[in-house]
Amino acid sequence: MKTYDIIVVGTGGATIVADAAIAKGKKVAIIEKGKFGGTCLTRGCIPTKVMVTVADAVREIEELPKIGVKVTPATIDWDIMSKRVWHKIDESKGVESYYDGFENVDVYRGAASFVRDKVIMVTMKDGTVTDELTAPIIVLGVGGHTKINTIPGLEEAGYMSSESLFGEKYPKAPFKRLIVMGGGPIGTEFAHVFAAAGTEVTLIQHNRRLLPKEDEEISAQIYKDITKLGIRVILNQEPEEVRVENGEKVVVIRDRATGELQEVRGEEILMASGIVPATEELHLENTSIKTKRGGWIMTNEFLETSVDGVYALGDVNGEAPFRHKANYEADILAHNLYHASSPEDFRWARYDLVPAVTFTYPQVGHVGLTEAEAIEKGYDVGTGKNFYSASAKGFAMGFDPGDEHDGFVKIVVDKETNHILGVHVIGPQASILFQPFVNLLNSGDTPLQAINEEIGSALTKKLRAKGLVRKMDPHSVITVGETMTPHPTLSEIIMWTQVYYEHRW
Repeated sequence: MKTYDIIVVGTGGATIVADAAIAKGKKVAIIEKGKFGGTCLTRGCIPTKVMVTVADAVREIEELPKIGVKVTPATIDWDIMSKRVWHKIDESKGVESYYDGFENVDVYRGAASFVRDKVIMVTMKDGTVTDELTAPIIVLGVGGHTKINTIPGLEEAGYMSSESLFGEKYPKAPFKRLIVMGGGPIGTEFAHVFAAAGTEVTLIQHNRRLLPKEDEEISAQIYKDITKLGIRVILNQEPEEVRVENGEKVVVIRDRATGELQEVRGEEILMASGIVPATEELHLENTSIKTKRGGWIMTNEFLETSVDGVYALGDVNGEAPFRHKANYEADILAHNLYHASSPEDFRWARYDLVPAVTFTYPQVGHVGLTEAEAIEKGYDVGTGKNFYSASAKGFAMGFDPGDEHDGFVKIVVDKETNHILGVHVIGPQASILFQPFVNLLNSGDTPLQAINEEIGSALTKKLRAKGLVRKMDPHSVITVGETMTPHPTLSEIIMWTQVYYEHRW
């Protein structure tokens, strides 16, 4: 058996913990079965935002005549955009070579599997299997992958997911007709991209709303805005079967309210119906690591699992599938393991203020509770709503009062205390407009609150009993650094200044 100080499985956000260990001179094992850099870099938020930004520019140009700018129709140069997409994805090679350069790091290119608690073997890409590996600290950051629902005929007909789209199925030119299965963030973003590229897009959604985790008013508005772009949206549908006919893929869907059947045809099908944890090869059944419904690994506020010394972060713990959330968790873990002056200096995670952005057109962003969630929790709820057109800048951008496609900001407030419970934005630059609220809501005293209280090491139980409070000074640059900022947004430029300040880079 080979022993390390720390084993890190996955090279997304978990590399923040690996970097801290490397800097302390620890003996580190890094295990990665795919491309280095994690979901975000290789098949998620970064390449999609390269595409989305191009699509945004096309739509913005289309709107310029309204404010007095004469334009000719804009089109996407698919080759140039694609080169930029793959330039970012290929940064994975640099991440891999970076870790190869450390004497205190062993890199294993393969899939990790547990033999028993805290003992791992790796099936390498060449098929060989390593000796057993162990460490007092193991960090699981294996991420997630696209959830593929069982639909008769789907496997035979073939389909794409974000994994294969940014892989062997990346198209050399835009599709003529595309069927997108799923109306959440991934589905609506890809629908926007391909529609802007000239593809005839049909989006099929199982839920009765688009972006169903957003406030209901936001969902209603994004439906209006997306359909204005020429995207056909069919809500509240159950897929019945898929077949190939005359060279096209045909999806048969059933209306969940009326039972009516209809067929949708396209050149390709893009599955975007959510994600599942990438835990299949970990063989968690050989361990005492607890999971919850859906297979997500249960973690507490210190990112501990039910096995002492084993931590999980990022998509795999099911708290929120965002890279900025994974970075936030990894930063907490790195601090607690390698930088904290004492256990009383530990940091802990909270998930009530995770900001989220959907980069469809227009952008959608939120933090905190929706109006419905706040009512369900028993608050005496008040709301405030203001439209882009109500501001001079909004008018200058071309928004007129009463415009069906006006952007807006909505706040949800506890009337008893005037405390802000949630902020929701739809419109241009939504991704940066609500960041001041994120910073504000994270400021002040943050008491330690147990998450999955049944999970906790002896030290964790002692810290819970102490009633620790982390004071988040709103004037401190450290507070800015410890506050989540949606990725990838321009607000990150501000957030990361804290790191440059601390390290004097």
